[in-house]
Amino acid sequence: MEIDDRKMKILNAIIQNYLESGEPVGSRTISKLSELNLSSATIRNEMSDLEELGYIVQPHTSAGRIPTDKGYRLYVDEMMKAKDRQVEEMKELMIDREDKIEQLLKQVVKILAVNTNYATMITAPQYHHNKLKFIQLSQVDESQIVAVIVVEGNIIKNKIIEVKDELDNETLLKLNILLNTNLNGLTLDEINLGLITKIKDQAGIHSCIINDVLDGVAEAIHMDDDLEIYTSGATNIFKYPELSNSEKASELISTFEEKQQLVGLVQKTLSDNKNGIQVYIGNETPVQTMKDCSVVTATYELEEGVQGTIGIIGPKRMDYDKVIGTLKNLMMQLDAIYKKT
Repeated sequence: MEIDDRKMKILNAIIQNYLESGEPVGSRTISKLSELNLSSATIRNEMSDLEELGYIVQPHTSAGRIPTDKGYRLYVDEMMKAKDRQVEEMKELMIDREDKIEQLLKQVVKILAVNTNYATMITAPQYHHNKLKFIQLSQVDESQIVAVIVVEGNIIKNKIIEVKDELDNETLLKLNILLNTNLNGLTLDEINLGLITKIKDQAGIHSCIINDVLDGVAEAIHMDDDLEIYTSGATNIFKYPELSNSEKASELISTFEEKQQLVGLVQKTLSDNKNGIQVYIGNETPVQTMKDCSVVTATYELEEGVQGTIGIIGPKRMDYDKVIGTLKNLMMQLDAIYKKT
């Protein structure tokens, strides 16, 4: 007899209830789950079949059922398949989206340089204040487990964790439930010492695993620290006599080519951002080579927590009205285009 979808749903419900309560699970408990929409009699028949197949057992007469090792194994295998599919779907979606966004931003920064006759830059969207979406612990071998950590923006981090002894299926399940129940939906700042202590206490002898998983969470949230910056129109600088002498122009061109100093401008923009657009004139700019320039930056937001920076660099006598209007229009267009990708 094969396990059909209905039997699998009932087995899942039994295991999940048993993990939460530690008590044998009866048909009446399962029948209260609205998503099943099955009578107690139907559930009893299905539970009888599951018991005959060796997936659940009745510890004593008139008691409910508890999962067997065979039942746990099927539950874990199916859960892992579902999580693996979810992770792969996320990877494919993000690769496709990132490719489209990269092409779009490279096109945008070139058009911006042509339309303004100034030097321009734009950063790829960064994920700020990321929230943890879920954690999946799986056995690799008797001395290793892998933690698959997914955070907001579908950033995925795999972390191998060394263990002294092989963990059984029930322990892995309980650790998965413990971690996801307490951590899902939180930012790194919200995972405080009190919460960590509580989770480690509940994990007992496996508290060291919690430390390793939390290290993985921190790494995943900071994976996007390598900022991608696209630039265009650096040679437009030569159009303005006050910037075109060999030393100034060379320094500015070098800044655009190496891009390292532009990171400081991006960080300053994000920290100063109040109304979406910032204007830095002369010495106000954080970039030393731009002290003779005016820099207008804008922070675009594609969705909650997903931000990037646009910058236009030109002489102090730049057409501020045109530049600010162009940036406001561009921010609206990026928002509209992104939602279609």
